[in-house]
Amino acid sequence: MPKNVHEGNGLKKQVGIWIRVSTEDQAKGESPEHHEKRASYYAESKGWDVKTVYHLEAVSGKTVFNHPETQRMLSDVRKGTITGLIFSKLARLARNTKELLEFAEIFRECNADLISLQESIDTSSPAGRLLYTMISALAQWERDEIAERVAASVPIRAKLGKPLGGAAPFGYQWKDKKLIPAPNEVPIRKQMYELFLEHRRKKVVARLLNEAGYRTRNNSKFSDTTVDRLLRDSTAKGLHRANYSKTLDRKRHWEVKPEKDWVFTEVEPIISPELWQRCNHILEEQGKSRKRVSRTAVQLFAGYAVCACKGQMYVLSNYPNKYVCRKCRNKITISDLEEIYLEELKGFFMSPEDIEKYLHGAEDTIKDKAELMQALEREYQKIKKEMDETYDLYMAKQITKEGFGKRYLPLEEKEKQLEDEMPRVQAEIDFLKINYLSSDEILAEGKGLYGNWSRLEFAEKRKIIENITESIVIGKDEVEVNLFYLPSTKKVAKELQNHILALPFCHIRRTAQKPPDPAYPKSLTTIGDHVKKRRLDLGLFQKQAAAQIGADEMTICHWELGLTEPEIRFIPKIIEFLGYNPLPEAQTLTEQIIHCRKTLGLSQAQLARRLGVDPGTLARWETGNRGLGEKHLGVIQRWLESFGVKMV
Repeated sequence: MPKNVHEGNGLKKQVGIWIRVSTEDQAKGESPEHHEKRASYYAESKGWDVKTVYHLEAVSGKTVFNHPETQRMLSDVRKGTITGLIFSKLARLARNTKELLEFAEIFRECNADLISLQESIDTSSPAGRLLYTMISALAQWERDEIAERVAASVPIRAKLGKPLGGAAPFGYQWKDKKLIPAPNEVPIRKQMYELFLEHRRKKVVARLLNEAGYRTRNNSKFSDTTVDRLLRDSTAKGLHRANYSKTLDRKRHWEVKPEKDWVFTEVEPIISPELWQRCNHILEEQGKSRKRVSRTAVQLFAGYAVCACKGQMYVLSNYPNKYVCRKCRNKITISDLEEIYLEELKGFFMSPEDIEKYLHGAEDTIKDKAELMQALEREYQKIKKEMDETYDLYMAKQITKEGFGKRYLPLEEKEKQLEDEMPRVQAEIDFLKINYLSSDEILAEGKGLYGNWSRLEFAEKRKIIENITESIVIGKDEVEVNLFYLPSTKKVAKELQNHILALPFCHIRRTAQKPPDPAYPKSLTTIGDHVKKRRLDLGLFQKQAAAQIGADEMTICHWELGLTEPEIRFIPKIIEFLGYNPLPEAQTLTEQIIHCRKTLGLSQAQLARRLGVDPGTLARWETGNRGLGEKHLGVIQRWLESFGVKMV
């Protein structure tokens, strides 16, 4: 439509009024009504008709282009319904330079005007378009300045524990600007950790939660990525992380900030730090290996025996009766580890302190299950109410048959899931209450377990270990057994009821002395005994020790078995390998000569040449068949003193 055609035909110019006032501006007293009246008075003074008003109250000026009111306004401009748009100032239209320029281009193409009252801009003239471009750039600058000020205040607000915007983590809620547990979500969040500890698979946890009728806060089904994010969130253990990410663009892409910018604040925990740590340890190990969790175990303590150096311990083909660390070669025999483990179980069941800790944990577990049951009942009543309301709307013909089905069927599905889940949770509560044992009963059950252990099958022993063991840390001198048991289904407890009492909760750390390796020489009689002990201390194979000494593997084997003694030439390297001299102390001059010669790795002929004597003469000196003359005594004395040895 040509510009001003209405005015040329004696018709008034049709304009629209644009109202966008932020929440902050409204708090300062700049009401939408004020801006509308100002624009109306201006249009009246120009003799224009106000065709419509576009309302965007409490909408950020960062981006308004896709807002429904914006699209309605642009549609009116393109149709020619309005030929001008009045707004109080550029910052009210938008604060984004790109969008402001897009508006200007669209209005120019449609022969429509943009009228900013405060800046006195009319884009129908070249000067007006230039000024519009300059001022819109300043509006963008102002928005960036505000963003920087807000960003600078974020760490301070985070350290004070104040909300930074956005939703609270699942399981929590903002109340009076503080993060507190949300009663309806806490039991579900706890259940998530317990399920993961049992199954060790995020997708399985998500499926079980969904099948039980649980949903996220926006009523969506749980996914494995949601489960992963919530399991890693430290808020659950009482440490809320803030100011750790930033948004990059309109598409909500984001990135993690450097750790130095993160802010942690303490909040009320909903799970124990031990439970959080164990679940996250599993996640980290799965992330490193990128392998599925093994379902079967050949060895009794496979997956639970770890070295103090953090390496996993395995039963290797060349050590079929030992758990060995591939990193440091630390070892312990299979029979010794099982005996230590059983003794520590016995120690736990006989400890009044540990039993008291168990009883306290059992009470907390039953309480948590009861809270979960209450949350399920509340959710069930809520679903029933929504179903009744949907049915009433359908009967009153306020929704169509298709609309009724779309609303009602998901509610019906969730109702069925909750009806299946509630009896299961109630059964768990009943089971835990029934199996809530006194200290005397625990003592009796513990004795039964200890007494029957040798008669249990491998699969039964393994099941007990899987359900009550966190880790077994094997050090050089000590073995640390960490017990952790948290059953989440009646099935697990039923499988164990003939072999171990149902401990609802325990986290016990017990330490035992590690028995000496039976491969160690009982006495250090030969040089081979010294070599073997040092090799075992270093966790080396015979082949590795041989490489350091400069011999072959079979030679080392013969030394250690006492079949041969090391040749003289190997003695210096053996001394270097051991870190000390294994040769017996010399008591006589003859012994001193032999001791120093062997330490140097010299044959009788080699030493004789150094001393300037006949090899036969040196041999007779060492056997005591010939005494030393005054001349030779001086030579021997100087030679011994050069090695710091005083002649006897």
